[in-house]
Amino acid sequence: MPDFRRLILDERAHVFDGAMGTMLYQKGVYINRCFDELNLSDPKLVLDVHRDYVKAGAEIIETNSFGANPVKLAKHGLAEKVIEINRAAAQLAREAAGERVCVAGSIGPLGIRIEPYGPTSREEAKEYFKLQVRGLLEGGVDCFILETFSDLSEIRQALLAVRELSDLPVIAQMTIQSFGKTSFGTAPETFTAQLDQWGADVIGINCSVGPKDTFEAIQVMASITSKRLSAQPNAGLPREIDGRKLYMCSPEYMAKYARRLIQVGVKFVGGCCGTTPEHIRQIASAVKASSPASVIRVAKSVQPVSMLQQAQVVPTEKRSELARKIVCGEFVTSVEIVPPRGCDPTAMLESVKLLRSAGVDAVNIPDGPRAQSRMSAMSTAVLIMRDVPGIEPVVHYCCRDRNLLGMMSDLLGAAALGIRNLLIITGDPPKMGPYPDATAVFDVDSIGLTNMVYGLNNGTDLGGNSIGKPTAFFIGVGVNPCAVDLDYEIRRFEWKVDAGAQFAVTQPIFDIRQLERFLKRIEHCRIPIIAGIWPLVSYRNAEFLNNEVPGISIPQEILSRMKSADTQEAARQEGLLIARELLMKARPMIQGVQVSAPFGKVSYALEVLSALEK
Repeated sequence: MPDFRRLILDERAHVFDGAMGTMLYQKGVYINRCFDELNLSDPKLVLDVHRDYVKAGAEIIETNSFGANPVKLAKHGLAEKVIEINRAAAQLAREAAGERVCVAGSIGPLGIRIEPYGPTSREEAKEYFKLQVRGLLEGGVDCFILETFSDLSEIRQALLAVRELSDLPVIAQMTIQSFGKTSFGTAPETFTAQLDQWGADVIGINCSVGPKDTFEAIQVMASITSKRLSAQPNAGLPREIDGRKLYMCSPEYMAKYARRLIQVGVKFVGGCCGTTPEHIRQIASAVKASSPASVIRVAKSVQPVSMLQQAQVVPTEKRSELARKIVCGEFVTSVEIVPPRGCDPTAMLESVKLLRSAGVDAVNIPDGPRAQSRMSAMSTAVLIMRDVPGIEPVVHYCCRDRNLLGMMSDLLGAAALGIRNLLIITGDPPKMGPYPDATAVFDVDSIGLTNMVYGLNNGTDLGGNSIGKPTAFFIGVGVNPCAVDLDYEIRRFEWKVDAGAQFAVTQPIFDIRQLERFLKRIEHCRIPIIAGIWPLVSYRNAEFLNNEVPGISIPQEILSRMKSADTQEAARQEGLLIARELLMKARPMIQGVQVSAPFGKVSYALEVLSALEK
């Protein structure tokens, strides 16, 4: 049997194969098919592709298992066949490889986000990968290749999955974009140092970009690690011609860059999307012509992952006046107001001035509540800081409308503008609002976003790169003590606290018993809790909130009290009385209160807060 470790240690460069998917597509397999399942339904087709690459000069061929993980296979109803498909993939490659060619078990990303930016835990991700590893081991692979990963957290779980089941060598390959970093913004020097520290045997780049961009990244990587390097670029960036995406790099062009890659230290070279056996034939010829003496040895100095400068994290109590008061145990008051519908903030600013005069600590600014289109919460906060100094804004920031890059840009800009208090929420879906056809993004939920902000506060972006001076956000999250599935709500709250949440604001409370039960359940992960209070103004208002606003539950006894009010003014007074009662009962259990201002009338909110003066 071939020994891949010998290839790692010898002095020659070696040739990987090219694209499996490209060749299957050329042979008539539609892209909506599960290419991995062909290992079972059409093994001869897969075997023929492997043999073509072996004939072309490939010394290492990859199994047809890039997407053969439980998550991706589930989309085709094949989740129960993970081990079977991977075993067959390895057996087919083994048959084509013979005694001289190595077989690399191909493992790609799961196709979902994992923590800290998604709901799937790292442990769950590792278990998914382990199923794939088991099948590939049973089929007889010589090594593993983890390829086309953008998320360092995810490739680490794949690497751990292999290490827990096998001592075979691992090639760990990230994929970069044309701007030179992964889609998460991780720079080659960062992920190279990390993969080196985690024990990958070979570190490389594959897919997404052509030879030129790969070459530039490899030059950086060669100066970071002493580990062997691999490069499997696409045959250029795809171009759309007559409705088809075609890769335009010629075999000769790919071979020219193969020689350059070897000269800067690449040990294993091959191709990814768009490459064919003819590309590999030309690359193999270039590799043979590159003798060991022609390889340029680059001085390498492995840098620890701590190469990022230690950020001077701002202490929580110094991030804002609101943070200082909460850390010191003071009871804080805030009022929620909605941003203007148009571009004139005059009336809103006058309301905030009233709140400041009344001694309210902060004003909460929701971010497109109930998917309504209003002035942005951040712009509103900047106007308040400029025109009404002496009262702090708490900006609600939701995940609905922005992708990861947009959120990163917003948050860096907010920090530069002096915004300090954030309340991170997932956000209401567009179908709830007046624009149901608007597109929601939801790249991450509030847990993932909390992780992102925590990273910024520690001086790193979502790719693990240094941002220099760290941000100083006081991180708040939402929580619903009255959730229908309270166990699930508490699990999410635990995850938010683990992600870095420093305070929480509840949905409006109408049942003090539910708040008490919730607080007892979170004693093990307690952070300061600010209770939401909503002064009802009518029975109709109470009915609407109870039946049509997600997350709000009003007990029958409250509904009955509102229904018994026989005039509009009587209903308003009863709503205020209920709100004051709830506030005073909750006060011993909480660190602050957020009072809503129904219909923008802050006078209602101030009447509720007046109960604190007694």
